[in-house]
Amino acid sequence: MRLGVLDIGSNTVHLLVADAHPGGRPLASTSTRTVLRLMRFLTPDGSISEEGVSALEQAVADAARVAREQGVDELLATATSAVREATNGDEVIARIEAALGQELQVLGGEVEARYTFLAVRRWFGWSAGQVLLFDIGGGSLEIAAGADELPEAAASVPLGGGRMTVEFLHDDPPGEDAVERLRAHAEQTLDPVLAPFRALARPGHVVGSSKAIRSLAKLAGYPVPGWSGIERMLLPRAALGSWIPRLARIPASARQELPGITADRTFQIVASAVVVHTAMRLMDVDELEVSPWALREGVLLRYIESMAWS
Repeated sequence: MRLGVLDIGSNTVHLLVADAHPGGRPLASTSTRTVLRLMRFLTPDGSISEEGVSALEQAVADAARVAREQGVDELLATATSAVREATNGDEVIARIEAALGQELQVLGGEVEARYTFLAVRRWFGWSAGQVLLFDIGGGSLEIAAGADELPEAAASVPLGGGRMTVEFLHDDPPGEDAVERLRAHAEQTLDPVLAPFRALARPGHVVGSSKAIRSLAKLAGYPVPGWSGIERMLLPRAALGSWIPRLARIPASARQELPGITADRTFQIVASAVVVHTAMRLMDVDELEVSPWALREGVLLRYIESMAWS
């Protein structure tokens, strides 16, 4: 059957359409997205402004239309941190569901981490052994670890690139003082939640799975041969750390001239780099492997699995 996953995140509204059947690998046929950067629309009381909600409604309606045009049999609509944490979240969800014409599944942070971990586990396979995962979006950072398809530990912290840019990196370019304040905040936020991960076996693979991490790997990482001729990207902590001061001195409008930094990531790439680098340092990680599969693929795989067992 043809499935669609609509991921309403803090940065984009992203529709992935894939052909799938029980026991088979989902084959993507269409991927479309609208860049919203919802953190721009947060008001002082933590609600999403009317302008932001209207933009969401339009993006969701456009995605639903594309899904119909693509002949999607089942649309799996999910929302993550920006919607679930807004003080007017109930109203926003109701308006999204009206624009969509169906119910919306609002994922908790740990559930988001578990879906993403499932996708990474399936991509790397059982032979990967113990896996540690970092996934950073616009609103939150998810961490998960384990040797099975369900992680032994999972956590979500409000350290997303968009959120941290709005809260800490007010100037453009932000400068090194602002970066250091963000780094201290990230360390203070992360340190209390890392004990369960430090207690687990040393991971055989440390994986990053978000668009921001893929962008940073193209900027500061390097490719290596992968399975079946598929090229893999690695992101070394040292190289990422050396790029952060340079990124902090470059205006957002000029960052898209850098390798791997697309226009929709220029706004929050500095904050994302600082948070990921801090998490790697606190967990004594020297290098990340980049996974092409993330949350949307995890949602697809979980649905396909439920089809197979029923």
